[in-house]
Amino acid sequence: MGYVISLGVGFGVGLLYWLLKVQSPAPPLIALAGLLGMVLGEHAIPVVKAQFFVQEQVVDQPAAPKKP
Repeated sequence: MGYVISLGVGFGVGLLYWLLKVQSPAPPLIALAGLLGMVLGEHAIPVVKAQFFVQEQVVDQPAAPKKP
């Protein structure tokens, strides 16, 4: 499945290069911007998961003694 996703993303980037009339391989500044975006995206996923999908810990508390 990873290969299919990689192929799709590569195709999308190639299409974007064509639309923007950027030569492939990309000029150094564009390539570095793309690499920076990849690194930021890779590190953003755990942060977003931690913010939006917080798992609350349930702590068992002893039951209060019943009063007669």
